[in-house]
Amino acid sequence: MYHHGKKKTVEPLCADLPYDCLVNIFTRLPLKDRWLSTMFVCKSWLHATKGPELYTVFDLESYFYKASDHFDISELKRWWIRPSESESWWTHEFETKIDNMIRDVVELSNGGLKEIRVRHCSDHSLSLIAQRCPNLEVLSIKSSPNVTDESMVKVASGCPKLKEVDISYCYGISHTSLVTLGRNCSNLLILKRNHIGIYKNRFESSIMIENIPTNYLRTRPEDGDLVAAAIGKFMPQLLHLELRFSELPFESLDLICKGCENLENLDVSSWKYIGWDLLEKATLHLRNLKKLKSPGHS
Repeated sequence: MYHHGKKKTVEPLCADLPYDCLVNIFTRLPLKDRWLSTMFVCKSWLHATKGPELYTVFDLESYFYKASDHFDISELKRWWIRPSESESWWTHEFETKIDNMIRDVVELSNGGLKEIRVRHCSDHSLSLIAQRCPNLEVLSIKSSPNVTDESMVKVASGCPKLKEVDISYCYGISHTSLVTLGRNCSNLLILKRNHIGIYKNRFESSIMIENIPTNYLRTRPEDGDLVAAAIGKFMPQLLHLELRFSELPFESLDLICKGCENLENLDVSSWKYIGWDLLEKATLHLRNLKKLKSPGHS
């Protein structure tokens, strides 16, 4: 549209809405819509989409879940991701993009980030989270092969308000991180540390084994007894615990149940060495138990 020989910019009717109103509207939009379209409409919308109020939650889990055996990260492209890119989950390139997205969200949140649910991040982004997210309450980073104790110990110290942690399939994280989490995060109520199922039967883990590098499966940690000791000793407040496909003996489960007597939900499905009789004996300590997934569950 032109006026007196000059191009005239057509602003949307709601471009003049107050900042608070725009933010209230944008909170109802999916993350993908905010990043791919809303911020490019006009300057006032761009300013509003960068408001820290919109970045208290960063959740990519639904995108991974819907993707099934692949995740087209180009659906969430911003200025640092080209539309044509669609890398395998277990590559350095994909991990770098996830790290970059986390970095930008952390910066935009201005310390207000309370919930992060991603996969395939690394120590780089976790260290930043530890420094910049003191109000974090939920951290889910399952299937992150390059997250180690180095960054998780920092998170445990820098994010003392954590209530839920999911480190499933993160084989670089050991019992050392759990000890630090237990000591520093007294509000921690939910812990998920599931392993990748490697049994080809009807109880196979829901994660697709064929999509995981064989060399990563070989890095499965062997510190299960120390993990159980850390949970039982330092996390007495836990209400929900998941330890699927953990090859631990009865003594480890008994130690956990004695130390975490407030447990309401316990998932020990696909444990190889625990029968019903031993399971019943261990869980006698759990008087508040509401839901139990036993070794016979998938």
